Amino acid sequence: MADHVMPTTHLLYLHGFRSSPLSAKARMTAAAVAKSHPGVTWLCPALHASPKQAMDNVWQAVADWPRESMAVMGSSLGGFYATWLAEQFGCKAVLLNPAVKPARDLAAQLGELALWHDATQSFTFEQSHVDELKALQIPHISRPERYFAVIAKGDEVLDWREMMGHYPGATVKLLPAGDHALSDFDQHLDDALGFLKLA
Repeated sequence: MADHVMPTTHLLYLHGFRSSPLSAKARMTAAAVAKSHPGVTWLCPALHASPKQAMDNVWQAVADWPRESMAVMGSSLGGFYATWLAEQFGCKAVLLNPAVKPARDLAAQLGELALWHDATQSFTFEQSHVDELKALQIPHISRPERYFAVIAKGDEVLDWREMMGHYPGATVKLLPAGDHALSDFDQHLDDALGFLKLA
């Protein structure tokens, strides 16, 4: 259990579907880390449309990170990815309205899609990507004490009950209202970073 309380020296942030490193939550977290924990290594990559390619790229980017003191934070689909990575690496994870079954939920999103933060940029989401999501599905988390989730009952995209059910025993901040984007994220960021005990 010593690894659970070890300070986090490296933090990876994974954005959601159709999102980017320009998301409000990503930028807010980056600013908070830079201001209060300048010694922490921060990475927020643009994720490839292919889930397999996205995870291969991330794996390569953090290959030399110390597993015992790294952590991953993810929003929506990024929360799904963060769960998969946390199970592979045995590291801590913070999840923000995490997608639980994205292969099911995104099957209707096939085609060319624009990014939320830059409509001039688009990508093609294909059936093969849905299959890749299925391959990354984690049926059960192994170490709930490694997980902290912020879940909004008012999420208009994902079912909060399903999110809760996927992380039994984890530390959860359940919001009575809220929305999928966590528009009041500034009120929850300190709790999230506090859980990670940034160096």
